[in-house]
Amino acid sequence: MAFAPGRAFAAPAGDPIDDPVPVEPVASRLGLVLSEYASFPQSFTTPAFTDQRLNRWARINTISELPDGSGRRAVPDLNGNLYLVENGVPHVYLDVAATFAPQFFSGRGLGQGFGYVTFHPDFATNGLFYTIHTEQAPLVSLTPDYEQSSTTLFHGVINEWKATDPAADTFAGTHRELLRIGFGGQIHGIQEINFNPTAKRGSPDFGKLYLAVGDGGIGVRTTDPQNLSIPHGKLLRIDPSGSNSPNGKYGIPADNPFVAQTGAAGEIWSYGYRDPHRFSWDRATGKLYLGHIGEKSTESIYEVRKGDNAGWSEREGYLVFDRDATNVCDRLYPLPADDAANGYDYPVAVYDHNPAPGWNCTDDVGVAVAGGFVYRGTAIPALRGKYIFGDLVAGTVFYTETSEMKRGGPPATIHRLHLFTPAGESVRMQQLSSPGAPGNPERVDLRFGTDNQGELYILAKANGKVWKVTGLRTFAAGPVGTTHVVGGATAADWAPVTPSKWQFTGGQVILAEAGVERPGPRRPFEYAVLSRGPAFSSVQVDADVRLDTPVTVPDRDIIIVFGYQSDTQFYYAHLSSDNTIYPHNGIFKVDNADRVRIDYQWNGRSRGANPAITDTTWHHVRVKHLPSTGEIAVYVNGDHDPIMTARDTTFTSGRVGFGSFDNIGRTRGFTVTGTPAA
Repeated sequence: MAFAPGRAFAAPAGDPIDDPVPVEPVASRLGLVLSEYASFPQSFTTPAFTDQRLNRWARINTISELPDGSGRRAVPDLNGNLYLVENGVPHVYLDVAATFAPQFFSGRGLGQGFGYVTFHPDFATNGLFYTIHTEQAPLVSLTPDYEQSSTTLFHGVINEWKATDPAADTFAGTHRELLRIGFGGQIHGIQEINFNPTAKRGSPDFGKLYLAVGDGGIGVRTTDPQNLSIPHGKLLRIDPSGSNSPNGKYGIPADNPFVAQTGAAGEIWSYGYRDPHRFSWDRATGKLYLGHIGEKSTESIYEVRKGDNAGWSEREGYLVFDRDATNVCDRLYPLPADDAANGYDYPVAVYDHNPAPGWNCTDDVGVAVAGGFVYRGTAIPALRGKYIFGDLVAGTVFYTETSEMKRGGPPATIHRLHLFTPAGESVRMQQLSSPGAPGNPERVDLRFGTDNQGELYILAKANGKVWKVTGLRTFAAGPVGTTHVVGGATAADWAPVTPSKWQFTGGQVILAEAGVERPGPRRPFEYAVLSRGPAFSSVQVDADVRLDTPVTVPDRDIIIVFGYQSDTQFYYAHLSSDNTIYPHNGIFKVDNADRVRIDYQWNGRSRGANPAITDTTWHHVRVKHLPSTGEIAVYVNGDHDPIMTARDTTFTSGRVGFGSFDNIGRTRGFTVTGTPAA
């Protein structure tokens, strides 16, 4: 069996790492405006699904524009239909499921069915396009061209189609099988096939087909992704017009990296992958980026080059992976001191995913990465050079700057984008994809696509809709008003819950003694409301704040109150040294009931925005509230991007204040700018 040169099988050293990416994505002030582009009819699996995660409205997987100048868009549905979209209206171009019935199979693994379609760059003249579909092994009499060592459960099949009339609205023509790969598990099959859109005619890469092939779900317990004699866990590159492959149905390019290596499959371009879910080329630089779904906890973006080894299953992300660990939470370890000699290539951006049910590991940002695209369109200049991607389950949309995505350097900062309707309403993807399939109301199943102009599209399997990115907005960018109130440092300016706990001296408002819990709804123990000046509708609070509780005490906090109506009706921004439990480091609402967390950064389980204040020095805090839109943004230390954001329309006006949930602290320079409430 052929393996990568220099592979290391040494047992991991050091202590296991439970949280491999302690720094969370940061909130961005930017938001994408999404305009609905197309909606697809409900579809059903073959056979009927047993896994509720397949209970989707329509399992649409991508959107792309045909390279023929017609403006038509292609959308594959895993359940069998290939749609073409013209002027936002889809129609069936080809029924892949019916073509390969009864072998066609889409009722089990998340990626099974009609997975992807790509059109040859010369489709307008040669009519060629390519598809992936799956067939259940017991129903198929054909032998795969490649198999794993375990029993084959399903086949991933690549077909070439030739349209008699490339301009026709429905397919008529022929098809032939290029490649059939057998998989030993139900998941991680052939995820995407595509041509390099940056390859010029006559260049070595023009007309070469790339295939992202997963590890069949069994790489976690085998060395298949490192085994160069099989295509599993690899990115392949083939020539559909050639014939020098082992089965004689396609060509193996002479410039592929392992063509001359004895025992290696010449189709391999790079290797060491678990689930290479989506890949794309930057149209400006030609760089290839790949979104890789991790096992234990790491979601990764790689910049892929010829011959790369991403390391799975010896590595996950940029850590050692221990396949033999008995505790699933103890599988990641630090890299050895001599790791450079092993030849692994590491991600340029990473985030953590939540543990599987029953795993007592650290919770984090999302579930599984959905690889995306570097924006190179012209409609939104401020997006240019940003790699837009997301979490396919949670529906979160991220970006990184390509200038920060450097091989061998620190991972790029990941920014969480806001989403807006064309009317300017801030929304989450779960709202746009609702109503989803009844068994999975929160699962978005997010995907991305582009057209030939480089404009971006976002898809959701949950309700079978496609949105086009049509603009960019800044969150909480509206004006607040021009009335200024400077909070004094005298008792006459403030109305504390417990006056005896407060001091007003030296230009500072000081909570000198921690508050105690009071009857009624769960809410901050002690705060003082600014009584000077009016109540405000739109408002911005600027203040220097300091935590006085020693750093040795965990979970320290201060709060900024706004929208204050009464002691049981108000908002507050909780600025804490901890972000791992529900009550800390977030934006909350108290409305005659226990406080409710409303910030976008909370993952719904046990992780929010990065800690806001971790020491006892002064920090500048700005809280902005726009009741007309419900937008709330919290900024720390003058950053242009907020650390926390939320949208809520419960309270449209109120007073502001300062305090702590159960610690001590102080503020100075407390200034309010806004519009007095009617």
